[in-house]
Amino acid sequence: MQVLIIGAGEVGFHTALRLSGEGHQVVVMDRSSEALRKVNEQMDVQSLLGNGSSPYLLQQAEVERSDLVIAVTNSDAMNLTACRLARILAPESTRIARIRDQDLLAFIEQNGSDVLDLHAVINPEREVAEQMVRFIDVPSASSVADFAGGHVKLLGLKLPITSPLVGKSLAQARAKGGPRFLIAAIEREGSVIIPRGDDMLLADDLAYVVVRDHNIPEVLDYLGLQTNPVRNLFVVGGGIIGSHLAKEAVKRGIKTRIVEKDPQRCQALVEENSGVIVLHGDGAELTLLEEENAGAADVFAAVTNHEEDNVLIALLGRKMGAKRTIARVAHLGYVPLVSSLGIDLVLSPRFAAVSAILRHLRQGKVLNIASLRNEGAEVIEVEALASSPLVGRPLMEVKVPSGALLAAVIRDGEVLIPSGRTQVEPGDHLIIFLLRQVLPKLEKLLTVSLDYA
Repeated sequence: MQVLIIGAGEVGFHTALRLSGEGHQVVVMDRSSEALRKVNEQMDVQSLLGNGSSPYLLQQAEVERSDLVIAVTNSDAMNLTACRLARILAPESTRIARIRDQDLLAFIEQNGSDVLDLHAVINPEREVAEQMVRFIDVPSASSVADFAGGHVKLLGLKLPITSPLVGKSLAQARAKGGPRFLIAAIEREGSVIIPRGDDMLLADDLAYVVVRDHNIPEVLDYLGLQTNPVRNLFVVGGGIIGSHLAKEAVKRGIKTRIVEKDPQRCQALVEENSGVIVLHGDGAELTLLEEENAGAADVFAAVTNHEEDNVLIALLGRKMGAKRTIARVAHLGYVPLVSSLGIDLVLSPRFAAVSAILRHLRQGKVLNIASLRNEGAEVIEVEALASSPLVGRPLMEVKVPSGALLAAVIRDGEVLIPSGRTQVEPGDHLIIFLLRQVLPKLEKLLTVSLDYA
């Protein structure tokens, strides 16, 4: 597939890295020679220096041959212009644009992205805010992904040393009498493994657990994790992320406070968010946090536009006693380092944008996709076709590729955690965990292309 990526910032860079790594022909365009130098040093792609809203330069980039055009510069106007020109020059291409302006986003949500010649719109801040909302719904998890319309969740759960499952095999963890769930994968020391029944669970393993939504409290208790709901949220930073998070928290009956240093933004927050307590001040000041008893928060979120401040503020909240902490960081490379400091959830809008782009690009019968923190693995929701060798036989008779695991089957609204006797039927929705290198083998099993559209 031929891909044109306009914008070589972190979103464009990591999207290009991912797509080129899977063998696609990628052209990256940017106005910065330094940004293109970094691209050329780390991946085998074509690059073009120039403005993505120039018809001449788009033709130089052979946009007419592109199957996919992704405009992810820092300028909404440039992204929209590039996609509109791509519609004229490459009418069969799929066009995705990064849009930040909230009024424009609201217009697109109301009228549809096609009115602006787009197939999909990406907003990094909104993506991060939604991830944070899912976190406050399940605060014991380090990541939450929804499948089957939210009826099935993939939870990233770090096993404490006190967990009754530590030191036990997966077969023992699934012993009779316990709740129905499936540990689809384990992240350990930076590597992701798909475990077998005799693999042992260790303290500090990050277990990716597939569970039905109504079974979550029971499963968390079984794993020895806290199940208390969030009742008190403290947010530092009243931008797009903080405002959206607060608004959703209030809908859930959560007492919510926002600290914002810009007085005009404070006034806007009061008007936008009924039921939220808005405080004017600097969230990095320990005195203010102490006066507002921030340490009593169930979740303490630092989501200003300054990532260094966010790390410091989240650590202050943790030291003061907040049960769970969140920090927004900009640079993808900082996420593992900041996570190692003990902050419970570290999110990057840029990583969220890359994940959202890739989620829009799967073709065939793929219904949903979630990338893990380790980008070598993902979870997909796919419709089973009658032509698939997976259909009509007990799973124990199906040779599923090593590196893939069928984690759940959704049939007529019912969620099944499969066993070896389970038979897949045509039209079933399958939730499959896979290491990315097994994509070709899994495609043959599903008779569905898992490549990008």
